[in-house]
Amino acid sequence: MAVPKRKMSRSNTRHRRAQWKASVPQLTPCPCPRREMVVPHRACAHCGLYKGRQVVDQP
Repeated sequence: MAVPKRKMSRSNTRHRRAQWKASVPQLTPCPCPRREMVVPHRACAHCGLYKGRQVVDQP
């Protein structure tokens, strides 16, 4: 396992961590009439549709 030989300074640590940014999730409209925004490749939480098919039973 790699082990650092010297302590990394606060400045270098903060410069490195500054690149760790959270990104906004990409959303696409669901094909149902309500057009709910959903994360791609996931079933719609509102209607249970995925690629135009009913995959989850919704009450």
